[in-house]
Amino acid sequence: MAPRISLALAIHNHQPVGNFGWVFAEVYDQAYLPMLEALERHPGVRLSLHYTGPLLEWLAAERPEFLDRLGALVARDQVELLGGGLYEPILATLPEHDRIDQLRRMAATIEWIAGRRPRGAWLAERVWEPDMPTSLVAAGYQWTVLDDQHFRAAAIPEANLWGAYTTEDQGQLLTVFGTEQGLRYRIPFGTVESVIEYLRDHATEAGDRVGMMGDDGEKFGAWPTTYAHCWGESRWVDRFFEALEANASWLTTVTPSQWLDREPPIGRVYVPTSSYTEMGEWALPADEITVFHRLLHDAIEQHKPDARWLRGGFWRNFQVKYREINDLHKQMLRTSAKVGAMPAGPDKMAAQDHLHRGQSNDCYWHGLFGGIYISHMRLATLEHLIAAEDAADASLGRSRDAMLADLDMDGRAEVLLAEPGQVVAVKPTEGGGISAWDVRAARHALAAVLRRRPEAYHETLRAHDAKAAAEAAAAAGVLALAEGAGRAGDHAAGGAASAPVDTGSAPASIHDIVLAKEAGLSALIHYDDHERRTALVRFLDPAATPEQYATAGEREIADFRDGEFTVDHLAPGQTSLSREGNVLGQSVGLSKTIRLLGGRLDPELVVELEVQHRGSEPVEARLGLELGVHLLGGGGNPSAWYDVGGVRTAHDASGRATGVGEIGYGNDWVGVAVTAHAEPAADAWWSPIETVSNSESGFERVYQGSALLLSWQVRLEPGSVSRFAVRQSVAVARDRDAEERAARG
Repeated sequence: MAPRISLALAIHNHQPVGNFGWVFAEVYDQAYLPMLEALERHPGVRLSLHYTGPLLEWLAAERPEFLDRLGALVARDQVELLGGGLYEPILATLPEHDRIDQLRRMAATIEWIAGRRPRGAWLAERVWEPDMPTSLVAAGYQWTVLDDQHFRAAAIPEANLWGAYTTEDQGQLLTVFGTEQGLRYRIPFGTVESVIEYLRDHATEAGDRVGMMGDDGEKFGAWPTTYAHCWGESRWVDRFFEALEANASWLTTVTPSQWLDREPPIGRVYVPTSSYTEMGEWALPADEITVFHRLLHDAIEQHKPDARWLRGGFWRNFQVKYREINDLHKQMLRTSAKVGAMPAGPDKMAAQDHLHRGQSNDCYWHGLFGGIYISHMRLATLEHLIAAEDAADASLGRSRDAMLADLDMDGRAEVLLAEPGQVVAVKPTEGGGISAWDVRAARHALAAVLRRRPEAYHETLRAHDAKAAAEAAAAAGVLALAEGAGRAGDHAAGGAASAPVDTGSAPASIHDIVLAKEAGLSALIHYDDHERRTALVRFLDPAATPEQYATAGEREIADFRDGEFTVDHLAPGQTSLSREGNVLGQSVGLSKTIRLLGGRLDPELVVELEVQHRGSEPVEARLGLELGVHLLGGGGNPSAWYDVGGVRTAHDASGRATGVGEIGYGNDWVGVAVTAHAEPAADAWWSPIETVSNSESGFERVYQGSALLLSWQVRLEPGSVSRFAVRQSVAVARDRDAEERAARG
């Protein structure tokens, strides 16, 4: 009998919670719809498809006919739909009840679309921990797809990846497929012929092998340059499907469940904590990424067996690498516990839905692009967590609370102050800064500003910019020589500048492309030497300038910004903290009182400072209160603004004002307007916190919030006591919880 083999394709399609509608529509046109149409044109090709909850909701609302057509493909057994967590969470980091709830909600959604519940589950970012079988089986799933890296970590050779394996946890049996690396790298970036020949090389007379390829659907048209390759003149997908149909005598396409119905697993495996190779690399500290990448690259290039054991870091360490991710995750856990304690009913169902949306994985990590750096999606994730906690607190009678608790799980207590209009978290051990300031009615996280920190890919951008500058200088030199030759009367043949030649080759992988959305971006890279919490006390050199402050070049002359404060008083709506420190070697005592005032639509956050000079020499400094404010102001958003003396400027612009009693800032679309009152009148410096990070379409600057410093030039005399205060009064235009309740009836 001639050698035979099967091919199981699993295509994962995802759009995150909070992404822009135009992005959904663009990727739909570039990737999702063309793939559906190709499957309709090629009924002999079978595969599995996965669409995440946010994408399914958008399709149901904006392209309902797509779901009807998808259901028809399922009905004729050409397509198998995969389940998973409804809002694409990293299941491993959720409480068990949330894992199962997300998995079951997704299964019910698939049943609504296709008339049958899914047997297979897609794991977000293929993050696996050994207890996954218990959760998946409890939710009714039989199998999932892992990466080849998982199996290498479990000592399974690549040659043995042409089949399914069983694993278990606590006696709960789950079948796991491994996406085969050779197929993943060739589809769709190799030639169609190379894919067919690769499969032919692995065929057996018994026909008991299956090649599993599970990967992102967006690479079939939505990644840079892939639309022309997949659907344009190259017609890669159609030519591939035609080849699969033409070779059906020995090459059978199957869905994973169809394969399991006819072939038993080929072995048992216990997989350690892991994800795909790049994720393990990204989870490392920035300086270690460079070391790991070089080691892995060299091992692969030299065909060393060491390569199979190089796995990088552990996914959960993103919570160590980024303080903001840890805060987000711990807020999610806190909210989950509260929602779980709510009595059953419509209010709990609504709160649970917000909680699940707030568990969407995209802002809980960062890799080559996206993740926690996507500012509007970070705020959307927080929006849903704020909504869920607000509903739970109202239901449980905890809308007003004050407590000391280890909020970020570092073994040290933080302060949590909750009022009907706002929730504030304070970190005493790091400057007494405010880690979170959530305005409940608007569901807006005002203090969600991201720190500017080193990333390994910054070196890639610097090298790119240096090369571009060198090429520009060389071109300018050549042009100058040519102009000189022309002026000298030299005669030379001319011609058009050479253009890129289309060789018909496949596009480069998204991991290898270096693009920049504007020239000279590397010059905009600045690093903060402290966490961007709000209400930090700054003692700066008296000669510090707004320009230095904007670029993280100011000089701190005291130890209060990052030092540990003692909690002296805690009561509903207020806390007082103090620290004995020094300014330029002089002993200074500082007390900070934080008060929450106002109601649901007019909350106020007041910070009062008392400075006692206990030293023997006068101290001159610029004493300031640093406020971190996020108002979705990127790209010159006209809805987001600063206001000084009735004159509005963009929230992502820089500015200064001298001796002002108040300054306003807000976002009309969010429905939040803040007026900060300084007593005594203060100098105001403000500047955007912008990171330079990568995206699918290239390196770009991204607004992460604004730094506002309200400061005073002071001369502190020995024995003196000085007092300062800033009151931030918020006007909220709408109560979104009340609107939601009214809509529910």
